[in-house]
Amino acid sequence: MATATAALHLLLPTRRRGRLLVPRACQADSSATTSRRGLIADTATAAVVAAAAPLLLPRLPAARAEDLSEWERVGLPIDPGVVLLDIAFVPDDPSHGFLLGTRQTILETKDGGRTWFPRSIPSAEDEDFNYRFNSVSFSGKEGWIVGKPAILLHTKDAGDSWERIPLSAQLPGDMVYIQATGEQSAEMVTDEGAIYVTSNRGYNWKAAVQETVSATLNRTVSSGISGASYYTGTFNTVNRSPDGSYVAVSSRGNFFLTWEPGQLYWQPHNRAVARRIQNMGWRADGGLWLLVRGGGLFLSKGTGIVEDFEEASVQSRGFGILDVGYRSKDEAWAAGGSGVLLKTTNGGKTWVRDRAADNIPGNLYSVKFIGDNQGFVLGNDGVLLRYVG
Repeated sequence: MATATAALHLLLPTRRRGRLLVPRACQADSSATTSRRGLIADTATAAVVAAAAPLLLPRLPAARAEDLSEWERVGLPIDPGVVLLDIAFVPDDPSHGFLLGTRQTILETKDGGRTWFPRSIPSAEDEDFNYRFNSVSFSGKEGWIVGKPAILLHTKDAGDSWERIPLSAQLPGDMVYIQATGEQSAEMVTDEGAIYVTSNRGYNWKAAVQETVSATLNRTVSSGISGASYYTGTFNTVNRSPDGSYVAVSSRGNFFLTWEPGQLYWQPHNRAVARRIQNMGWRADGGLWLLVRGGGLFLSKGTGIVEDFEEASVQSRGFGILDVGYRSKDEAWAAGGSGVLLKTTNGGKTWVRDRAADNIPGNLYSVKFIGDNQGFVLGNDGVLLRYVG
């Protein structure tokens, strides 16, 4: 800025020793001695300088990825290719949390997520496997981590130490989600729809559903669900509500499924939109949100499990929206491909893009709000955004 100011200063008349300095060609005492050729040269020089003046004006710096209105980029001590998958904090100590990802990534923070450091868990370090840690959850000081290939970790001291819980080789599918539900208790879900619960620190598990989703759909060929017959796929996404209900999207995105506590089977539902479903989850008011491939966002009419949705107004620029996280009943954030970050303040009816996030070099996969003032956006290439309000 100082250089640009100095350049502008050279173009303006200046005073020296109380006299106004003007171009030599304009001085009266030298007009008799100035030749015609010199006058033309001085005039041409002045014209060139005047024309160049606008080029010397300072330019505003371009917005950086870190210049986010309500989010800040957090640096992480990991390889650029790591995809971040889940984050959780100890309820008794909101400043203490864990961040999971691919390539055996486990990071720990003790300052609310401002800084992170690698966490080594000897029982999870196997030379023959490169674990993908999918989900982490805490209840009190008790916590759980699940990953792929099949691995289950448990802590009873807020993560100071972790033990590995053995699992059956007959477990259907890969573990994609776990929820701590109380003392020594948890609920675990696989990508084939198996739901298991434990009440003794994971040493015994009881099935909450009688069969996998594939078995349910292939048994009920006449269910009327488009694309469900002879289904052999897995879940693309699965999300749990605070009351324990689940909504999951089929791997092909052509229908979705729900399960409520006490039901013996998953319940399939036809999609209410033309495009295939990308992801689904729960609003803060108990309703559902639904994302379709290509950037569309829909909200269910009313609360609970329904099949009637209406489209919301979004500015996704055609990039897919991958996840939605509610901070309150009115405020929520949506994230997606190529740094798409959207905000709503009316429960999801209309969304406005945070343009400063357009320069983030990566896809944003997950939005997590732990409380009103603690939230994070997880992405690929080690991208982590922290909510600063």
